[in-house]
Amino acid sequence: MKRELAPEHSMDPRHMDDQSIKQSVIDNAIYVNGQRVDSPLSLGGAIDSLRDRPGSMAWIGLYRPEDDELIKVAEEFSLHDLAIEDAIVAHQRPKADRYGTTLFVVLRAAQYLDQPEKVAFGELHVFLGPDFVITVRHSEAPDLAVVRRRMEADPDLLRQGPQAVLYAILDAVVDGYAPVVAGLQNDIDEIEVQVFGGDPAAPRRIYALSREVIEFQRATTPLIAMLDGFIAGSPKYGADEELQSYLRDVADHAIVVTERVAGFRQMLQDILIVNSTLVSQAQNEEMTKLTAASIAQGDEVKKISAWAAILFAPTLVGTIYGMNFDNMPELHWTFGYPLAVVLMGIVCATLYLVFKRRDWL
Repeated sequence: MKRELAPEHSMDPRHMDDQSIKQSVIDNAIYVNGQRVDSPLSLGGAIDSLRDRPGSMAWIGLYRPEDDELIKVAEEFSLHDLAIEDAIVAHQRPKADRYGTTLFVVLRAAQYLDQPEKVAFGELHVFLGPDFVITVRHSEAPDLAVVRRRMEADPDLLRQGPQAVLYAILDAVVDGYAPVVAGLQNDIDEIEVQVFGGDPAAPRRIYALSREVIEFQRATTPLIAMLDGFIAGSPKYGADEELQSYLRDVADHAIVVTERVAGFRQMLQDILIVNSTLVSQAQNEEMTKLTAASIAQGDEVKKISAWAAILFAPTLVGTIYGMNFDNMPELHWTFGYPLAVVLMGIVCATLYLVFKRRDWL
């Protein structure tokens, strides 16, 4: 991202320690009555400018600052140690913590990436004081340069101070959820086609998308209570009725997004159940086919076994009387041959009837 830094100017020796911070400062501005009146190059310069201009407000944007840079910011603006610790550690859940006159807000921005069809999440920390706003971004989203330009184009709103800046940031974050919701809806539609088309890759995609939806839900759900708290407390910190209306509008949008995300999670659970049902049905059909094949094979085996038994009887009789022994009285009987033939026929017929009755033939 291109950094919007003011032109270089000579540095006061008291502010030489700020040189290490300058690299992470995206924009550093002083506003009076909604108008930018100064763009200090250092944090020390911002402090001096605030003191020299009663009723002014500093808005400082930091991008991926180092730990020592955040500690320096905390010293300059008297930020609470716990808030700075959270900002350094990052990976915080969305929340709003008040430390005296300073408010620390954590937001999770989201961005839908078309090419990999994934959701990228970013973390934004906002420090609000009576006369300053400090934003700490740990990712590209949201684009706060757009927020700043919008606010500078509306001096009437900007002159309401840090509360107005917080509203604009919240509005940008929540508005950034809309493309994510649309992208997730499209992914779910594609998954439904995969599931009913029998795509074996569908379960893996359902799991991956479910993880993204859960992460998205964790980013959006806390906003409802957070915004309700801001709306309830905004009069105490000088927000007029118009700004309260803007906050309520952001809250309404956040509720819609939260409901859509909850619906996505339920839809994915239903799709997973349907996919499991279809897979089980396909497996049952395959088992039915295998069972039918096994039954058919068993019928063939029974038929072969039955005929083998029927043919074995005459073979046995013929084999006995075919042995070359001298002492076989039956060989000299007058009716020996007809008797052997009749015996073989009777045995074969009996076996045939038995197997026929048992449906083996």
